[in-house]
Amino acid sequence: MMQRSFQWTLAAAVAMLSLSACTEKPQTGMGVRSDAPPYAGTGSNFTQPGWKAGDKTSWEAQLKARQQYGQNEYTRTQAK
Repeated sequence: MMQRSFQWTLAAAVAMLSLSACTEKPQTGMGVRSDAPPYAGTGSNFTQPGWKAGDKTSWEAQLKARQQYGQNEYTRTQAK
C-alpha cells in the first residue's frame, strides 16, 4: 500500500513538473524603447537608397513605395 501511494505521488510530481514547463515567462517590457519618431532612423548603414534619415516625407514615400511594389500581390504577379 505504501508503494502504491509513493507511485501516485511520484506520478503527480512528474505531471506537475512537465506542466510547469509549459508556462509563459512574464513579459516585463524591457525591450528597446525610443521616443524618437520612426522616420528619425536607427543609425544603421543598411537603409533603402533614396531615404534620408529624419525626413518625414521621404519616410512616407518609402513606405508607400514598399506597400505598392513589395507587398502588393496584384503588382507582383502577372496575369497569364
